[in-house]
Amino acid sequence: MTHWYVRELSKLTKVSVRTLHHYDRIGLLKPSIRLGNNYRVYSEKDLLKLQQILALKFFGFELSRIKALMLEEINIFDHFRAQQQFLEQQVKSLKAASQTLEAILCEKSSSKSVPWETILKLIEDYQMTQELKHPWLANVLNSDELKEYAQAEQSFKTRFTENQQKNFEHEWTDLIAQVETNLDKDPASDSGTHIGKKCMDLVNNFWGKQHAALRSTIWEKGYKEGKMEVEPPLSPEVVNWLDSAISAYYRKRIYNTLAKVETQPSETVLSQWNELLEDMHGDDQARNDSLYEAAMKDDQVSKAAKTWLKQIRKS
Repeated sequence: MTHWYVRELSKLTKVSVRTLHHYDRIGLLKPSIRLGNNYRVYSEKDLLKLQQILALKFFGFELSRIKALMLEEINIFDHFRAQQQFLEQQVKSLKAASQTLEAILCEKSSSKSVPWETILKLIEDYQMTQELKHPWLANVLNSDELKEYAQAEQSFKTRFTENQQKNFEHEWTDLIAQVETNLDKDPASDSGTHIGKKCMDLVNNFWGKQHAALRSTIWEKGYKEGKMEVEPPLSPEVVNWLDSAISAYYRKRIYNTLAKVETQPSETVLSQWNELLEDMHGDDQARNDSLYEAAMKDDQVSKAAKTWLKQIRKS
């Protein structure tokens, strides 16, 4: 069997010695043999592994993800599919840039100024796609949703300080820990709906109503279908319990709000109802319409409340 010292492997593969040392340090590619003088000696098996690393890196996978892919017993084709969709989105961005520049060149004249505003918008859209932190989201979101997610990521940098983002991460981690300790309890109980409320207060504060539809899509198509690669990872049990707790919290809030139709002024109930819809769906009218349809078929909603819903929908 053939073996190579680190400098020999570097020359063979065109991977710098410094990079190979880094791969060793982070546990991505450790040499099969370590001599007494601390020299690294790589085997044919190590070379094959390095070739796999280089291939995955070429397709845009981050080193942390490559390490996980090579350690875990997973279906790597699912990850290839997600990465392919992400790369396809980048191709579309480049094609759009090319078409815009072509149109500008076709319309050029000595008397016409350069449309810098159009060019700057093009650069902004392309950079947002390039800087997307989580390419595996391409397996969850369509092209328009990916662009919105990139915009949301950019807005987080201006809306929140680094400490605020860290606080959110800590609160989210604490919340998941609470769910894990309550998995044996009914998510529709008072303690369950309290956790559901706490979750949505935290999430809504972070995403804002302008991205409520996107947030819902990520939860439904990403978390609930097990496609999210997040830290800390969420087990299906945690996701299902939290989803039930959130649903129970909103269901309880819906019934409580509609029960006030016969006891409080319509303006008061309307204010609370609109606040509820905004918390649940932001500006997503389609989801609001679905909630209306469900309420009209719900036997627990009184006739007076259904009449009131019809009236506010017409207005």
